[in-house]
Amino acid sequence: MAVHRRAPGRALRIGSLLVALAVAVAIGGVASAFWSFGSGTGAGTTGSTTPVTLSPGMPAAALYPDGQTDVVLTVANPNPSDVVISSLGLDEGQGEAGFAVDVGHSGCAVSALSYTPQTNGGSGWTVPARVGAVDGALSITLPAALAMSPDAADACQGANITVYLEAGP
Repeated sequence: MAVHRRAPGRALRIGSLLVALAVAVAIGGVASAFWSFGSGTGAGTTGSTTPVTLSPGMPAAALYPDGQTDVVLTVANPNPSDVVISSLGLDEGQGEAGFAVDVGHSGCAVSALSYTPQTNGGSGWTVPARVGAVDGALSITLPAALAMSPDAADACQGANITVYLEAGP
């Protein structure tokens, strides 16, 4: 009877295959555990934004009947990050319908005044953040924002006009 011997390379190949299979099963188990679903809880808070402060708007030049002028103002930002203002509209809750005329021109009715809401061409304005103890500030010029009707009283000529504005979202 002849004795058959197995080739030594075959046993090595079978052993290597079994080791590779065991490694693949272990990696698959680890990956499955890593990607499995579960549940948990978490908590967080968000900071609050303090409103910006708008100075009263002032005409950039003298305003006369049937004329218009730019309005200038400054916005102060007390927040630690920039704030974007998308629009500036008339704050009708301040002054008289959003306007004030100096006492020397009390005969000038604010109904002769009009304000055109502004958006900076749709871009809004970015007011810089507070740095240390100093609020961020931005000077803004609103082009042709204030107008006086052609039938305004003579008492309106040379009047110091204040425009009260509010920031939109």
